[in-house]
Amino acid sequence: MGLSAKFAAACIVLAVGAMSQGTALAADLIIVSNQGAIPGIKEIAAAFSRASGHHVTVVLAEGDAIEQRLASGQLDLITQNPGPMQELVKRGKVVADSVTPYQLASLGLAVKAGAPKPDISTVDAYRTALVKAKSIGYSRGCSGTNIGAGIAELGLSEQLKAKTIFTTVGPVTDYLKRGEFEIGIQQTNIMAGVPGVDLVGPLPGALNKRCQTNVGLATNSKAPDAARAMIKFMISPEAAPLLRKTLAEPANP
Repeated sequence: MGLSAKFAAACIVLAVGAMSQGTALAADLIIVSNQGAIPGIKEIAAAFSRASGHHVTVVLAEGDAIEQRLASGQLDLITQNPGPMQELVKRGKVVADSVTPYQLASLGLAVKAGAPKPDISTVDAYRTALVKAKSIGYSRGCSGTNIGAGIAELGLSEQLKAKTIFTTVGPVTDYLKRGEFEIGIQQTNIMAGVPGVDLVGPLPGALNKRCQTNVGLATNSKAPDAARAMIKFMISPEAAPLLRKTLAEPANP
């Protein structure tokens, strides 16, 4: 789907307005992204750059790396799940009225490429797959919390505890490729299309608890007008197919 002429014109108006205030016509934006948002935000950043003329750099950063960038002012936008984003607002790191939900990502299960694919088409089948697996891996954060909640609903928390491995650095797919566990569970948009890994499919029914990602403007952004224009683009009709391309959904379709 092509970018609308209306949006492109709006970007130009914003850029010209910024220039009249003494800033450059084309801004250099840095958006710091959490792991679960990377596939979609890369697509959106490229499209926004083409439409607006602004240059957008996407940086994956979590934990201490985020704190360093917040302290040094090396970011304009940040994506986070709702809880962590609210904490940043409370700390004065993100402008409260800029926080905008833009992505929903479902949970999926994957195995190492070539390994047998368990049946997870129903809740009962998924339960059986978890019980039979020699080892299970998933991350913490939003997806890990939701996966754990689903396992608790199945009454399997204690039964699976000894064979559950929590990832620390990098996506679940990295661990699967190294053979560190038999089945991996995480957001589908992170696992799809990764070489060396086979995506089995989405978790069934109500156990597929989606993760929301919000975007917010850093209080010390050096290009707030351009950054706010990107936020608007992230929830525009033009952004929806870009998110769906990565197997995510817009938060407000």
